[in-house]
Amino acid sequence: MANASEPGGGGGGGEAAALGLKLATLSLLLCVSLAGNVLFALLIVRERSLHRAPYYLLLDLCLADGLRALACLPAVMLAARRAAAAAGAPPGALGCKLLAFLAALFCFHAAFLLLGVGVTRYLAIAHHRFYAERLAGWPCAAMLVCAAWALALAAAFPPVLDGGGGGDDEDAPCALEQRPDGAPGALGFLLLLAVVVGATHLVYLRLLFFIHDRRKMRPARLVPAVSHDWTFHGPGATGQAAANWTAGFGRGPTPPALVGIRPAGPGRGARRLLVLEEFKTEKRLCKMFYAVTLLFLLLWGPYVVASYLRVLVRPGAVPQAYLTASVWLTFAQAGINPVVCFLFNRELRDCFRAQFPCCQSPQATQATLPCDLKGIGL
Repeated sequence: MANASEPGGGGGGGEAAALGLKLATLSLLLCVSLAGNVLFALLIVRERSLHRAPYYLLLDLCLADGLRALACLPAVMLAARRAAAAAGAPPGALGCKLLAFLAALFCFHAAFLLLGVGVTRYLAIAHHRFYAERLAGWPCAAMLVCAAWALALAAAFPPVLDGGGGGDDEDAPCALEQRPDGAPGALGFLLLLAVVVGATHLVYLRLLFFIHDRRKMRPARLVPAVSHDWTFHGPGATGQAAANWTAGFGRGPTPPALVGIRPAGPGRGARRLLVLEEFKTEKRLCKMFYAVTLLFLLLWGPYVVASYLRVLVRPGAVPQAYLTASVWLTFAQAGINPVVCFLFNRELRDCFRAQFPCCQSPQATQATLPCDLKGIGL
Protein backbone atom coordinates (compact mmCIF):
# COMPACT_ATOMS: atom_id res chain seq x y z
CA MET A 1 0.00 0.00 0.00
CA ALA A 2 1.38 3.38 -0.91
CA ASN A 3 2.21 5.91 1.74
CA ALA A 4 -0.63 8.42 2.07
CA SER A 5 1.80 11.17 3.05
CA GLU A 6 3.93 10.95 -0.09
CA PRO A 7 4.08 14.13 -2.15
CA GLY A 8 2.04 13.93 -5.28
CA GLY A 9 0.00 10.96 -4.08
CA GLY A 10 -3.34 11.66 -5.68
CA GLY A 11 -5.05 8.72 -3.98
CA GLY A 12 -3.80 9.60 -0.49
CA GLY A 13 -7.22 10.64 0.80
CA GLY A 14 -8.89 7.50 -0.48
CA GLU A 15 -6.18 5.28 0.97
CA ALA A 16 -6.42 7.06 4.32
CA ALA A 17 -10.21 6.52 4.33
CA ALA A 18 -9.74 2.84 3.45
CA LEU A 19 -7.20 2.48 6.25
CA GLY A 20 -9.56 4.13 8.71
CA LEU A 21 -12.40 1.85 7.65
CA LYS A 22 -10.21 -1.22 7.98
CA LEU A 23 -8.98 -0.24 11.45
CA ALA A 24 -12.51 0.60 12.57
CA THR A 25 -13.80 -2.77 11.33
CA LEU A 26 -10.99 -4.66 13.02
CA SER A 27 -11.58 -2.74 16.25
CA LEU A 28 -15.29 -3.56 16.06
CA LEU A 29 -14.54 -7.26 15.51
CA LEU A 30 -12.14 -7.26 18.44
CA CYS A 31 -14.59 -5.54 20.80
CA VAL A 32 -17.52 -7.76 19.76
CA SER A 33 -15.45 -10.92 20.12
CA LEU A 34 -14.04 -10.04 23.53
CA ALA A 35 -17.32 -8.68 24.91
CA GLY A 36 -19.44 -11.55 23.62
CA ASN A 37 -17.11 -14.35 24.66
CA VAL A 38 -16.33 -12.88 28.10
CA LEU A 39 -20.03 -12.24 28.77
CA PHE A 40 -20.87 -15.76 27.69
CA ALA A 41 -18.16 -17.20 29.97
CA LEU A 42 -19.45 -15.19 32.95
CA LEU A 43 -22.99 -16.39 32.27
CA ILE A 44 -21.98 -20.06 32.28
CA VAL A 45 -19.83 -19.67 35.39
CA ARG A 46 -22.47 -17.82 37.39
CA GLU A 47 -25.57 -19.78 36.35
CA ARG A 48 -25.73 -23.15 38.14
CA SER A 49 -28.31 -24.59 35.73
CA LEU A 50 -25.73 -24.27 32.93
CA HIS A 51 -23.11 -26.35 34.73
CA ARG A 52 -23.47 -29.25 32.33
CA ALA A 53 -21.12 -30.91 29.88
CA PRO A 54 -22.44 -29.25 26.67
CA TYR A 55 -22.04 -25.77 28.13
CA TYR A 56 -18.59 -26.57 29.48
CA LEU A 57 -17.53 -27.42 25.94
CA LEU A 58 -19.13 -24.25 24.63
CA LEU A 59 -17.32 -22.28 27.33
CA ASP A 60 -13.97 -23.63 26.16
CA LEU A 61 -14.82 -22.81 22.56
CA CYS A 62 -15.73 -19.21 23.40
CA LEU A 63 -12.62 -18.69 25.51
CA ALA A 64 -10.46 -19.98 22.65
CA ASP A 65 -12.20 -17.60 20.22
CA GLY A 66 -11.58 -14.69 22.57
CA LEU A 67 -7.89 -15.58 22.88
CA ARG A 68 -7.60 -15.88 19.10
CA ALA A 69 -9.12 -12.45 18.59
CA LEU A 70 -6.86 -10.98 21.27
CA ALA A 71 -3.75 -12.51 19.67
CA CYS A 72 -4.45 -11.95 15.96
CA LEU A 73 -6.52 -8.82 15.49
CA PRO A 74 -4.16 -6.36 17.24
CA ALA A 75 -1.26 -7.75 15.17
CA VAL A 76 -3.22 -7.22 11.96
CA MET A 77 -4.12 -3.68 13.01
CA LEU A 78 -0.48 -2.91 13.78
CA ALA A 79 0.64 -4.36 10.45
CA ALA A 80 -1.97 -2.25 8.62
CA ARG A 81 -0.78 0.93 10.30
CA ARG A 82 2.85 0.14 9.54
CA ALA A 83 2.10 -0.67 5.93
CA ALA A 84 0.18 2.59 5.49
CA ALA A 85 2.62 4.89 7.30
CA ALA A 86 5.87 3.06 6.54
CA ALA A 87 6.72 3.63 10.19
CA GLY A 88 8.83 0.55 10.53
CA ALA A 89 9.53 -2.94 9.37
CA PRO A 90 6.83 -5.61 9.68
CA PRO A 91 7.11 -8.24 12.40
CA GLY A 92 10.13 -10.50 12.15
CA ALA A 93 10.17 -14.09 11.01
CA LEU A 94 9.85 -15.44 14.55
CA GLY A 95 6.87 -13.22 15.33
CA CYS A 96 5.13 -14.17 12.10
CA LYS A 97 5.66 -17.87 12.74
CA LEU A 98 4.37 -17.51 16.29
CA LEU A 99 1.21 -15.72 15.14
CA ALA A 100 0.66 -18.26 12.35
CA PHE A 101 1.12 -21.09 14.85
CA LEU A 102 -1.42 -19.57 17.24
CA ALA A 103 -3.93 -19.06 14.44
CA ALA A 104 -3.51 -22.67 13.30
CA LEU A 105 -3.74 -23.89 16.91
CA PHE A 106 -7.04 -22.11 17.56
CA CYS A 107 -8.44 -23.19 14.20
CA PHE A 108 -7.66 -26.86 14.79
CA HIS A 109 -8.85 -26.66 18.37
CA ALA A 110 -12.25 -25.42 17.22
CA ALA A 111 -12.43 -28.14 14.54
CA PHE A 112 -11.53 -31.00 16.90
CA LEU A 113 -13.77 -29.70 19.68
CA LEU A 114 -16.76 -29.39 17.33
CA LEU A 115 -16.13 -32.97 16.20
CA GLY A 116 -16.19 -34.15 19.81
CA VAL A 117 -19.34 -32.14 20.47
CA GLY A 118 -21.03 -33.75 17.48
CA VAL A 119 -20.20 -37.23 18.77
CA THR A 120 -21.53 -36.42 22.25
CA ARG A 121 -24.71 -34.96 20.76
CA TYR A 122 -25.27 -38.18 18.82
CA LEU A 123 -24.74 -40.27 21.95
CA ALA A 124 -27.05 -38.01 23.97
CA ILE A 125 -29.96 -38.82 21.64
CA ALA A 126 -29.19 -42.24 20.19
CA HIS A 127 -27.73 -43.79 23.37
CA HIS A 128 -29.14 -41.62 26.12
CA ARG A 129 -28.72 -44.12 28.95
CA PHE A 130 -25.00 -44.52 28.26
CA TYR A 131 -24.61 -40.76 27.86
CA ALA A 132 -26.46 -39.97 31.09
CA GLU A 133 -24.43 -42.47 33.10
CA ARG A 134 -20.95 -41.94 31.62
CA LEU A 135 -20.69 -38.70 29.64
CA ALA A 136 -22.99 -36.13 31.24
CA GLY A 137 -20.59 -34.93 33.93
CA TRP A 138 -17.71 -32.49 33.92
CA PRO A 139 -14.95 -35.19 33.81
CA CYS A 140 -15.99 -36.16 30.27
CA ALA A 141 -16.07 -32.51 29.20
CA ALA A 142 -12.61 -31.94 30.71
CA MET A 143 -11.20 -34.99 28.91
CA LEU A 144 -12.69 -33.86 25.62
CA VAL A 145 -11.29 -30.34 26.02
CA CYS A 146 -7.82 -31.68 26.85
CA ALA A 147 -7.97 -34.05 23.86
CA ALA A 148 -8.98 -31.21 21.53
CA TRP A 149 -6.09 -29.01 22.70
CA ALA A 150 -3.61 -31.89 22.47
CA LEU A 151 -4.68 -32.82 18.94
CA ALA A 152 -4.64 -29.18 17.87
CA LEU A 153 -1.15 -28.75 19.27
CA ALA A 154 0.04 -31.87 17.45
CA ALA A 155 -1.54 -30.71 14.18
CA ALA A 156 -0.27 -27.12 14.31
CA PHE A 157 3.26 -27.77 15.60
CA PRO A 158 5.74 -27.53 14.02
CA PRO A 159 4.02 -24.84 11.95
CA VAL A 160 3.79 -25.79 8.29
CA LEU A 161 2.10 -22.49 7.53
CA ASP A 162 3.92 -19.19 7.72
CA GLY A 163 2.67 -15.69 8.36
CA GLY A 164 4.41 -14.27 5.32
CA GLY A 165 6.01 -11.45 7.27
CA GLY A 166 8.05 -10.23 4.32
CA GLY A 167 5.10 -9.56 2.01
CA ASP A 168 3.23 -6.35 1.42
CA ASP A 169 -0.15 -7.58 2.61
CA GLU A 170 -1.09 -6.10 5.96
CA ASP A 171 -3.23 -9.17 6.77
CA ALA A 172 -0.11 -11.35 6.62
CA PRO A 173 0.54 -11.84 10.36
CA CYS A 174 -2.54 -14.06 10.73
CA ALA A 175 -3.19 -15.02 7.10
CA LEU A 176 -1.49 -18.44 7.38
CA GLU A 177 0.30 -17.94 4.08
CA GLN A 178 1.99 -21.10 2.81
CA ARG A 179 5.75 -21.19 2.80
CA PRO A 180 7.33 -21.67 -0.64
CA ASP A 181 9.30 -24.65 0.66
CA GLY A 182 6.49 -26.20 2.68
CA ALA A 183 3.78 -26.99 0.16
CA PRO A 184 3.45 -30.71 1.12
CA GLY A 185 3.11 -29.83 4.80
CA ALA A 186 0.64 -27.07 4.06
CA LEU A 187 -1.42 -29.41 1.90
CA GLY A 188 -1.49 -31.97 4.71
CA PHE A 189 -2.64 -29.25 7.09
CA LEU A 190 -5.52 -28.33 4.81
CA LEU A 191 -6.47 -31.96 4.13
CA LEU A 192 -6.60 -32.73 7.85
CA LEU A 193 -8.80 -29.70 8.49
CA ALA A 194 -11.15 -30.72 5.67
CA VAL A 195 -11.36 -34.30 6.99
CA VAL A 196 -12.18 -33.17 10.52
CA VAL A 197 -14.88 -30.73 9.40
CA GLY A 198 -16.33 -33.30 6.98
CA ALA A 199 -16.43 -35.97 9.70
CA THR A 200 -18.28 -33.55 11.98
CA HIS A 201 -20.97 -32.97 9.37
CA LEU A 202 -21.26 -36.71 8.76
CA VAL A 203 -21.95 -37.23 12.46
CA TYR A 204 -24.74 -34.64 12.38
CA LEU A 205 -26.11 -36.21 9.19
CA ARG A 206 -26.23 -39.61 10.90
CA LEU A 207 -28.01 -37.99 13.84
CA LEU A 208 -30.55 -36.44 11.47
CA PHE A 209 -31.28 -39.83 9.93
CA PHE A 210 -31.63 -41.36 13.39
CA ILE A 211 -34.19 -38.75 14.48
CA HIS A 212 -36.08 -39.03 11.20
CA ASP A 213 -36.31 -42.83 11.45
CA ARG A 214 -37.67 -42.63 15.00
CA ARG A 215 -40.32 -40.13 14.01
CA LYS A 216 -42.04 -42.51 11.58
CA MET A 217 -45.46 -43.56 12.80
CA ARG A 218 -46.15 -47.29 12.70
CA PRO A 219 -49.61 -48.86 12.72
CA ALA A 220 -50.77 -50.36 15.98
CA ARG A 221 -50.76 -54.13 16.09
CA LEU A 222 -53.20 -55.73 18.48
CA VAL A 223 -51.65 -58.89 19.86
CA PRO A 224 -53.81 -60.90 22.26
CA ALA A 225 -52.48 -61.58 25.72
CA VAL A 226 -51.56 -65.09 26.82
CA SER A 227 -53.01 -66.66 29.97
CA HIS A 228 -53.01 -70.14 31.44
CA ASP A 229 -53.88 -69.26 35.04
CA TRP A 230 -55.40 -65.78 34.80
CA THR A 231 -52.02 -64.08 34.86
CA PHE A 232 -52.31 -62.52 31.36
CA HIS A 233 -48.86 -61.87 30.00
CA GLY A 234 -47.32 -61.39 26.60
CA PRO A 235 -47.15 -58.54 24.08
CA GLY A 236 -50.85 -57.78 24.32
CA ALA A 237 -51.06 -57.65 28.11
CA THR A 238 -51.91 -54.31 29.68
CA GLY A 239 -50.28 -55.08 33.01
CA GLN A 240 -53.49 -54.95 34.99
CA ALA A 241 -53.27 -58.60 36.01
CA ALA A 242 -49.72 -58.12 37.22
CA ALA A 243 -50.78 -55.00 39.11
CA ASN A 244 -53.63 -56.93 40.76
CA TRP A 245 -51.22 -59.67 41.77
CA THR A 246 -48.77 -57.15 43.19
CA ALA A 247 -51.58 -55.50 45.19
CA GLY A 248 -52.44 -58.83 46.80
CA PHE A 249 -55.57 -59.70 44.84
CA GLY A 250 -53.99 -62.47 42.81
CA ARG A 251 -53.59 -66.10 43.73
CA GLY A 252 -51.28 -68.77 42.47
CA PRO A 253 -47.74 -68.52 41.15
CA THR A 254 -45.93 -65.34 40.27
CA PRO A 255 -47.03 -64.02 36.86
CA PRO A 256 -44.39 -64.58 34.19
CA ALA A 257 -44.17 -60.83 33.60
CA LEU A 258 -42.87 -60.31 37.16
CA VAL A 259 -40.42 -63.19 37.39
CA GLY A 260 -36.92 -61.86 38.11
CA ILE A 261 -38.03 -58.22 38.33
CA ARG A 262 -36.97 -56.28 41.41
CA PRO A 263 -38.29 -52.87 42.38
CA ALA A 264 -36.02 -50.01 41.46
CA GLY A 265 -34.08 -48.45 44.32
CA PRO A 266 -33.69 -44.73 45.00
CA GLY A 267 -30.84 -44.32 42.53
CA ARG A 268 -31.66 -47.04 40.00
CA GLY A 269 -33.54 -46.42 36.81
CA ALA A 270 -33.89 -42.69 37.43
CA ARG A 271 -32.71 -41.84 33.88
CA ARG A 272 -33.45 -45.00 31.94
CA LEU A 273 -35.28 -43.40 29.05
CA LEU A 274 -35.11 -40.16 27.11
CA VAL A 275 -38.39 -38.48 28.02
CA LEU A 276 -40.05 -35.90 25.82
CA GLU A 277 -38.77 -32.78 27.59
CA GLU A 278 -35.21 -34.08 27.67
CA PHE A 279 -35.47 -35.03 24.02
CA LYS A 280 -36.56 -31.49 23.12
CA THR A 281 -33.69 -30.05 25.14
CA GLU A 282 -31.15 -32.29 23.45
CA LYS A 283 -32.57 -31.40 20.03
CA ARG A 284 -32.24 -27.69 20.77
CA LEU A 285 -28.64 -28.19 21.83
CA CYS A 286 -28.00 -30.15 18.63
CA LYS A 287 -29.43 -27.33 16.52
CA MET A 288 -27.30 -24.76 18.32
CA PHE A 289 -24.07 -26.72 17.98
CA TYR A 290 -24.77 -27.57 14.35
CA ALA A 291 -25.34 -23.88 13.62
CA VAL A 292 -21.91 -23.16 15.16
CA THR A 293 -20.36 -25.97 13.10
CA LEU A 294 -22.01 -24.80 9.88
CA LEU A 295 -20.81 -21.23 10.43
CA PHE A 296 -17.30 -22.53 11.04
CA LEU A 297 -17.45 -24.26 7.64
CA LEU A 298 -18.91 -21.23 5.85
CA LEU A 299 -16.46 -18.74 7.33
CA TRP A 300 -13.34 -20.89 6.95
CA GLY A 301 -14.35 -22.48 3.64
CA PRO A 302 -13.35 -19.58 1.34
CA TYR A 303 -9.90 -19.38 2.87
CA VAL A 304 -9.39 -23.15 2.65
CA VAL A 305 -10.37 -23.06 -1.03
CA ALA A 306 -7.96 -20.20 -1.66
CA SER A 307 -5.21 -22.07 0.15
CA TYR A 308 -5.80 -25.18 -1.98
CA LEU A 309 -5.47 -23.08 -5.12
CA ARG A 310 -2.29 -21.44 -3.87
CA VAL A 311 -0.74 -24.81 -3.02
CA LEU A 312 -1.91 -26.89 -5.99
CA VAL A 313 -1.89 -24.29 -8.77
CA ARG A 314 0.35 -21.31 -8.04
CA PRO A 315 0.57 -18.56 -5.41
CA GLY A 316 -0.81 -15.91 -7.78
CA ALA A 317 -3.86 -17.92 -8.86
CA VAL A 318 -6.11 -16.27 -6.24
CA PRO A 319 -6.97 -12.57 -6.50
CA GLN A 320 -5.71 -10.51 -3.61
CA ALA A 321 -9.17 -9.11 -2.89
CA TYR A 322 -10.65 -12.61 -2.53
CA LEU A 323 -7.80 -13.71 -0.28
CA THR A 324 -8.18 -10.65 1.95
CA ALA A 325 -11.96 -11.15 2.21
CA SER A 326 -11.51 -14.82 3.08
CA VAL A 327 -9.01 -13.94 5.82
CA TRP A 328 -11.41 -11.39 7.26
CA LEU A 329 -14.19 -13.99 7.33
CA THR A 330 -11.99 -16.15 9.54
CA PHE A 331 -11.54 -13.14 11.83
CA ALA A 332 -15.33 -12.75 12.05
CA GLN A 333 -15.67 -16.37 13.14
CA ALA A 334 -13.96 -15.50 16.44
CA GLY A 335 -16.86 -13.31 17.56
CA ILE A 336 -19.99 -14.80 16.05
CA ASN A 337 -20.42 -17.93 18.21
CA PRO A 338 -22.00 -16.17 21.24
CA VAL A 339 -24.52 -14.45 18.96
CA VAL A 340 -25.50 -17.75 17.35
CA CYS A 341 -25.81 -19.48 20.72
CA PHE A 342 -28.12 -16.81 22.10
CA LEU A 343 -30.26 -16.92 18.96
CA PHE A 344 -30.69 -20.71 18.93
CA ASN A 345 -30.94 -21.43 22.67
CA ARG A 346 -33.86 -20.13 24.69
CA GLU A 347 -32.38 -21.44 27.92
CA LEU A 348 -29.36 -19.16 27.47
CA ARG A 349 -31.62 -16.17 26.84
CA ASP A 350 -33.66 -16.85 29.98
CA CYS A 351 -30.55 -17.27 32.09
CA PHE A 352 -29.09 -14.09 30.62
CA ARG A 353 -32.21 -12.14 31.60
CA ALA A 354 -32.05 -13.62 35.10
CA GLN A 355 -28.35 -12.88 35.61
CA PHE A 356 -28.25 -9.48 33.90
CA PRO A 357 -31.62 -7.78 34.51
CA CYS A 358 -30.11 -4.39 33.65
CA CYS A 359 -30.03 -5.40 29.97
CA GLN A 360 -33.83 -5.55 29.63
CA SER A 361 -36.81 -3.33 30.20
CA PRO A 362 -38.56 -3.15 33.62
CA GLN A 363 -41.68 -4.86 32.24
CA ALA A 364 -39.62 -7.77 30.96
CA THR A 365 -37.75 -7.93 34.27
CA GLN A 366 -40.98 -8.33 36.22
CA ALA A 367 -42.26 -10.98 33.82
CA THR A 368 -39.06 -13.02 33.81
CA LEU A 369 -38.79 -15.93 36.21
CA PRO A 370 -35.44 -17.01 37.64
CA CYS A 371 -33.74 -19.48 35.36
CA ASP A 372 -33.12 -22.03 38.10
CA LEU A 373 -36.87 -22.30 38.78
CA LYS A 374 -37.59 -23.21 35.19
CA GLY A 375 -37.42 -26.66 33.74
CA ILE A 376 -34.56 -27.61 31.52
CA GLY A 377 -36.82 -27.87 28.50
CA LEU A 378 -38.37 -24.39 28.88
